[in-house]
Parts: sequence; structure tokens; C-alpha cells
Amino acid sequence: MAKDSSGAANSGNRTGVRIVVAGDRGTGKSSLIVTAAADNFPANVPPVLPPTRLPDDFYPDRVPITIIDTSSSLENRSALADELRRADAVVLTYACDQPATLDRLSTFWLPELRRLEVKVPVIVVGCKLDLRDEQHEMSLEQVMSPIMQQFREIETCIECSASTHIQIPEVFYYAQKAVLHPTGPLFDQETQTLKPRCVRALKRIFILCDHDRDGALSDAELNDFQVRCFNAALQPSEISGVKRVVQEKLQEGVNEHGLTLTGFLFLHALFIEKGRLETTWTVLRKFGYNNDIKLVEDLFPVPIKRAPDQNMELTTEALEFLKGIFCLFDTDGDGLLHPDELVDLFSTAPESPWTEAPYKDAAEKTALGGLSLDGFLSEWALLTLLDPVSSLENLIYIGYTGDHSSALRVTRKRRLDRKKQQSDRNVFQCFVFGPKEAGKSGLLNAFLGRPFSDSYNPTIDDRYAVNVVDQPGGSKKSLVLREIPEDGVRKLLSKRDSLAACDIALFVYDRKYVYMGCRLSTVVNLELHFYLGSSKVDALYFSSSDESSWKRATELLVEVASHGENTGYGVPCLIVAAKDDLDPYPMAIHDATRLTQDMGIEPPIPISAKLGDFNTVFRRIIAAAEHPHLSIPETEAGRSRRQYSRIINRSLMVVSVGAAVTLVGLAAYRVYAARKSASS
Repeated sequence: MAKDSSGAANSGNRTGVRIVVAGDRGTGKSSLIVTAAADNFPANVPPVLPPTRLPDDFYPDRVPITIIDTSSSLENRSALADELRRADAVVLTYACDQPATLDRLSTFWLPELRRLEVKVPVIVVGCKLDLRDEQHEMSLEQVMSPIMQQFREIETCIECSASTHIQIPEVFYYAQKAVLHPTGPLFDQETQTLKPRCVRALKRIFILCDHDRDGALSDAELNDFQVRCFNAALQPSEISGVKRVVQEKLQEGVNEHGLTLTGFLFLHALFIEKGRLETTWTVLRKFGYNNDIKLVEDLFPVPIKRAPDQNMELTTEALEFLKGIFCLFDTDGDGLLHPDELVDLFSTAPESPWTEAPYKDAAEKTALGGLSLDGFLSEWALLTLLDPVSSLENLIYIGYTGDHSSALRVTRKRRLDRKKQQSDRNVFQCFVFGPKEAGKSGLLNAFLGRPFSDSYNPTIDDRYAVNVVDQPGGSKKSLVLREIPEDGVRKLLSKRDSLAACDIALFVYDRKYVYMGCRLSTVVNLELHFYLGSSKVDALYFSSSDESSWKRATELLVEVASHGENTGYGVPCLIVAAKDDLDPYPMAIHDATRLTQDMGIEPPIPISAKLGDFNTVFRRIIAAAEHPHLSIPETEAGRSRRQYSRIINRSLMVVSVGAAVTLVGLAAYRVYAARKSASS
């Protein structure tokens, strides 16, 4: 199947390979290099050769090789370490007539490579094969098997002789091949099986080539695959021969329709076992994979230049594709993707993108882990918002074949949305602020349909929850709630554009209060005193915990509002009074309402996670985000700046009008003077 008419496999766009030769003194390093380059055994060689270049056409891959000779002396140890760190591959030599040099590989050289963190293929070369004592002869496999078991970085072992020209060209051919067509990403030497990521990539390629979707590659499909990868067609007899080899070894590798996925994978395992790694690598690279067996970034045309207040969303075309994929993998037709179905769906991607935070557990699921269509699309909305490149990448992995540039769209700038007094976004991100134990996590859990819990588990890192919110009129919007731990607010606001990605901010506080008879002004800081005024509220006091909850929530509101005013990224804000099942003191409601009126935002929204009463809070969040010119809080400093700006503008207007009047007067006087002069 892998006939390559050109004789040159795809080399992954490499422009050169740097091979460093190292080993004990007297093991034949320099003679090996000179003989390979000049095809002649030297009578005398210097202790260390200058860099040696093998021409492009020296080997079939047509990639030039630079060979670096090294000294093993102690005074040159630093230079040796530098060269090893720059190597694409390392050739370690020992002398076949000096067993001690072989022992030094496992006691010094290979551990030294690990100490230096040199993570490149290693080729072990036994030089001076012609001088080995025939009475103590052991096979290369017997000699090297224990070492290779201990040091998996060894790619190949070979014995050679420079003086008799035995296997000299092969040494650097194997070294170059280990760089251009590495074994590690494809094959597990210990289990003798294809690695999972390789299997996933080959499965995707198989599905792309299975045009009629019958689960097998017909003779015509096999031939198309061959032409695409190797630029050469297969004869009917060759196709029959390929299928016969597979069927003899693996009955299920071929069926009445052609070569099955199992057979396709078996063939590539067979190529690798026989040392023909270039065949599998050529296939992978023709389909856009790099050495990490991931698609190359050139395939993902995600707009790089975006304003901080612009986000990425899936287009209608991409959403329709995902709906089709959902139905395709919902094999039992119950309207849910269960964990095993999700595993199958992402089986052509390097790994599932949702197994780690922040995506893991970010969407609503059933008790058995089932994901509805809304939950499935919500996960994609979150992935696209946070990592649009990964979103497009995974779309392609699972079979999206449309124009890649049509899968994602850039939203309008939020500043322009404010001018137009309307947002055209389909996905809104809400930052959730609040003090510890205010009910932030309970709000996110309720958003995902999870039951209320009395236990308190503090949130240490930012946490996300995403779901679809049904709107009046039947439309749907995706809402992303991002919980910001109280301890993380300062770090967040230390960045100028930290609020640029935020469509709306939510401030949660614990609503319950205890009457204790004291002045409210004693529990608020000076920044908030402007909003609460100097009136005495002798009837209202907080318990120790609730006092800090309300006070801290309002402090956070001022901090966020001030940051928005200073950076130009002001956002609509809402306040949520959590734990509404616990009766608040009436004056607390009056006080909170007064604060929101002074800052120009809506009154607090009472909710109770315990009672499941959320007062349409999620719809109200969406509604506020859709009108980004409203509910933007104004601090005292912001109000003062605005008033000062108005005064300056009015002053400039007066000056401009005065200047205009003066100019008109001067012009009129000149006309008058000219006429008077003419009449006289």
C-alpha cells in the first residue's frame, strides 16, 4: 500500500538535522565521521573534527545533515554539554574491542544525557567491529537488550567498522531517520502496540477516506488514499495482495466492503514493526499532522488581531454541524450523550478537550453523566470563548469539513454595542463576585441544575458554569458564569483589560441581617459613605458574618466600577441578595435599594438556592448584558470626573463661540473699512 515512487518521504518540512557524536576517547568517533563523509578510511585524524556536512542528496529524504564531533576530556565537558543540548539526535559510540567502553554507556553517558535533559533520539554505535575478539562474541541483541530496557530513549543499535566500510552510511541514516520519522510518538516499544494518539489520528484519516461511510475502504478508496499520500496508484493485484496479507493475520481486518479500520491500523503497526516508519509519518503529514501528532496550526485560521472587548463565537454553520454530530453519536436515541458516547465522539481527536478544568463539570449533566444537546452546545460555547483555536482544532478533528474560516465569528466591540444600545452576541460571560460564603457557588450549582447543599466548599481557583437560557419569544442565549474567588479579585483587576471579556458583573451577598441597634456608618468604609449618606440607621446592624458579607460585596462593587471607569471597560452590574429563605430586616432592603439607586443600577435581586427560587435571575442577567449601555455603576470619583468634563466642555464651547464672534466682528469691520476707503 505504501509504494513511494519518489523515494523521498515527507520529512516534516525540516531544513536540516544536527547529529552530535559522543563517547569515550578512542572509540572511533572521528574515524566514523570521516569515513561516512569521504567514503575513505583515514590514516590519521585530528582529535576533534570541525563540523562536517553531508549533502542534501546523501540520503533519500534529501535533508542535509551536520555532524558534530566532540571531545570527552574533562576540560571540554562544558562545550560537550552545550553541543548535546543543541542536538537533534545523539550518536553514542563504544569500541567493540573495549568492553569497558560499553559499560560506560549505562554508567555515565546515558545518565549524563538525562541529567542534561537531552530529550532526542539516541543511536548506540559499536565501532571497530573488525577488531572484536571472536572468542567472546555475543549477538548485538544480547549485548544491548538490557541497556535498551533501562534507557527507552535509545532508538537503534548498530555495529560498524570504518576500516572495512561495514555499515558506515547506515549509522547516520538511522540517526536522520530517528529525527524525521521518530518511533516514540507512534509506537510503544514495551507493549508493541500503536500509541493512543497515533490510533486516534489514523482513525480520523480512515473516516475521511471512507467516502461512502460504510466502515471499510473499498479498492477505489484505497487507491485514492494511495495517490493522495504517495503520488502513485496501486495496481489491482497490489490491492489484493495488501488485503490478503491483512486477512491472513487478522480475519476482521477485511470484510465484503474492503479494508476495515482494524485492518488499516494493523497495516500501520506492521509497517512500524518492519522499520518503515516513514510510511506512517508520510500518511500523517499528508493529512496535516506534526511530530506531536496534532494538526499543524496553519489549519486554524482564527483571527489573531482582536480588540480585548471582542470575543469568538461559533457560527450557525458550525452549530448545525455540531447538532448533526450530536445526533450521529447519540446511538441509543435518548437525547443524551453518555460518557461512552462522548469518548467515541472524540476518538479522532488527540484527547477530549473537556476532561480538565475549566471545562470538566462546567455544563449540566444527568446523574449518570449524560449531556443534553443544550449541554453539549454549551461546552462548545465555553471552549470557543476561552480557547477559540482549540475549538476550531477539535471541530476539525471530529469531522468538520466546511470552510475553516466560516466556523467562528468575531463579535462586535462592546464599546460599539454600547453606542448602538444593543448587543448582537449569542454568548454572554458574567463575572460573579462576592465575599466568602455569600452563595456564589450555590448560584453556579443551581444554574447547572444541581441540588442545594448545606456544606461549604471554598472555591480556590476561577470556576466556570455554562448553560443555555431560554428567552421570551423562543430564542436561546448561552450564559457563562465565571466565579471569581474573593482572594483572586485583586489579581484580576491588576490587569488593565481584565474586564474587557466581561459582558456583565454580578455581586452576591448574604442577605440575612440581625438587629443590634447601632449606626450603619460605623460598618461601611469612607468610599461607600457617599452612597449611604450621613443619615442614622439606628435600627440596622449586621451579625459579624453578615456585616462583612454586605460590606465586602459593596466594596467589590466599587472596586470593579472604579476599574471600569479608569480603563474604559465599564460593564453593567447587578446585585444578588442570596439566601432569601432567611428573613432580612426590612431596613436592610431599604438600604440596599438606596445604594443601587445612587449608583444607577437595578435594586438587588433576592434569590434562594435552598428553596430553588431564582426569581428569573439568569434571564435578567442576559437582558442586562444585551443592553450594555444600562446598569453601569458610577462611583463618586467617576461622577466628579464626568461633572468636571462637562464644565470643561462648556468652557471650551463658550471660548469657541467667543472666538467665532470675534472673527465675525473683525471680518465685518474689514468690509466696512474697505467700503469707506472706496467711497472716499
